[in-house]
Amino acid sequence: MLSLTLGPVFKALADPTRRWFVEAMLDGHVRLLEFAEMFPLSLPTVLYHLRVLEECGLLRSRKEGEMRLYSLRPEGLLEAEAWLRQILWSRYRPRLGSLPEDWRLPPR
Repeated sequence: MLSLTLGPVFKALADPTRRWFVEAMLDGHVRLLEFAEMFPLSLPTVLYHLRVLEECGLLRSRKEGEMRLYSLRPEGLLEAEAWLRQILWSRYRPRLGSLPEDWRLPPR
């Protein structure tokens, strides 16, 4: 069954701009102004998308001097990843057997 906490994550990731932002942070933190340089968006629009990602738990921000840095919270993606693995595995289980231990949903 889909966890209620996954709704905001999948809703946030439904937007291609926010998926681009997540991909931009795969190698580490990104400064706010770097987002504005990477994407043809106004600063208020960039801030809106970053806030959505932060509120659903996919990223964190911190202030360093005059800069605001954003980075991924990998744990924010773990439950979604586990759920997707479980759903995908259910399709192949009749042919391949039981769900691998590392593909199971974490205990609550």
